[in-house]
Amino acid sequence: MKILLLIPILLVPLFAEFQASIYKIAPKLKTKMIKGNSWRKGCPVNTVNLRYLRLTYMTFQGENRIGELIVHQDIADDVVNLMKELYEIDYPINQMKLVSDFKGNDWQSIEADNTSAFNCRSATGSKKWSKHAYGKAIDINPIENPYISRKGYISHKASLKYRKRVHKNDSFEDRAVLLKNDEATKIFKRYGFSWGGDWRSVKDYQHFSK
Repeated sequence: MKILLLIPILLVPLFAEFQASIYKIAPKLKTKMIKGNSWRKGCPVNTVNLRYLRLTYMTFQGENRIGELIVHQDIADDVVNLMKELYEIDYPINQMKLVSDFKGNDWQSIEADNTSAFNCRSATGSKKWSKHAYGKAIDINPIENPYISRKGYISHKASLKYRKRVHKNDSFEDRAVLLKNDEATKIFKRYGFSWGGDWRSVKDYQHFSK
C-alpha cells in the first residue's frame, strides 16, 4: 500500500529529474524479505515500522536508474531528501538493490558493490544488533568505501586499491570514494547521520547511521 508519493514515477528507463516514492511494507514485499533472509520474527523492528523507498540514482555509467532501499519510518523522509541532494551533485552509485536479493548475505551484497540499508543482522564483529537491523543505517558503494579492521585488514579484494583515501581522477568509481571533506559526506551529516569514516579504531567508510 503506497502511503506517500513524493514525485510520480514514470515508466521510462531514464529520468530528467530526481524522483522518489515511499511505501509501507506490503505483504508481498514482506514475504520477499522473509524468503530473502533480511527479516524474520525476533528482529528488533517490525515491518510495520519500516518503509520501502524507490529512488532515482546515477550509475557508474552515468545513467539514471530507480533503486530500492528499506529504512525505518523515522528516517524515510531524510533519506529521500539526502539522496536527492546526492543526485543533484552527480554523486554516482553503482547499484541499489534490497539485501533480500542477496539472500540477506552482507558479503554478497558488498561483493556486488551494492548500496543498501535495512538488514536484520548483527554488527560486524559483534553479537549486538547492527543499526541496519533497525533500518537506521545505509552502506553506500561498499567496494570503493571499505570496512577496514583495527589491524588494517580489508576482506574484499576489489577494495584493496581504495585503502589509501584520496581522489585520483574524475572517473565514476573515483567520485564514489567518500572522504571527510567531500560534499557527499557532508550531505549525510547535515541530515544527522554519523559516518563510519570518523571512527577511531576500525574504519567503515561505506557506513552512515542515525
